[in-house]
Amino acid sequence: MLVNMNDVLYDAKKGKYAVGLFNAVNLELARGIIAAAEQTGSPVIMGTAEVLFPYGPLEEVSYYLLPMAKKAKVPVVIHLDHGLKKETCLKALELGFTSIMYDCSTDSYDDNVKKVKEMADIAHSFGATIEGELGHVGDNEGSAEGSSHLADPSKFFTDPKMAKDYVQKTGVDALAIAVGNAHGAYKLPPKLDFERIRTIAKTVDVPLVLHGGSGLTDNDFKQAIKEGISKVNIFTDLCLAGERAMAEGANKLAYLEQRNLKVEYIKQAAIRKMKLFGCDGRA
Repeated sequence: MLVNMNDVLYDAKKGKYAVGLFNAVNLELARGIIAAAEQTGSPVIMGTAEVLFPYGPLEEVSYYLLPMAKKAKVPVVIHLDHGLKKETCLKALELGFTSIMYDCSTDSYDDNVKKVKEMADIAHSFGATIEGELGHVGDNEGSAEGSSHLADPSKFFTDPKMAKDYVQKTGVDALAIAVGNAHGAYKLPPKLDFERIRTIAKTVDVPLVLHGGSGLTDNDFKQAIKEGISKVNIFTDLCLAGERAMAEGANKLAYLEQRNLKVEYIKQAAIRKMKLFGCDGRA
């Protein structure tokens, strides 16, 4: 069934588990994610990001994401992740996406607040939810977002006091925070600021989001969720699962058999994350 973020994240916040956002820029990814959610009885958030449009244009992706969500046996949120332009967010809402993220995290604080507040009012008029980002989540080398080498990432961490002000002024339904996490695959083990997560969770009323989930350890996830994370974004891990299927099927399987193997590997990778996040059986 097609729902928005509030329909799944507040239960997660209350129940101390997290719901995964898995980007699905092609049908193999979408099939694997939905199959994993249905098999485990998990609510799920599925979508795409603006930087991924070269691999699957927004409108084209909507042709399969929305019908699949409506037919699913579990709650499915269709979410635009990291919308960078107002026009992109508006297009997603017009297409029927039930949730958007308007990423103005590299703007000044005042501009971030102003732009996200305006978009929050629009999203809510569609019956959709909106996620904002305060602080800035960096990018590992090779991530879809690019690469930003920050000499001192802690300078971009989310400030708890500003987080409270930001949520109140913008009206966002969920808040992405920067606590040592980064997009893409980690070359070195990240050091998450769990105390900061705990403080922010006590300071704001909305669910918190952890971007850059691929590559974190199981203990990192468990601790982050325990401290207050309610949504975790995963993409790289599913891509790696698909790549393993392609490598194993090369010169051995016909094209369609290889495609099915990719769906199966993606499904198993998603199942593992859903169980780790504790959202299995919560649909």
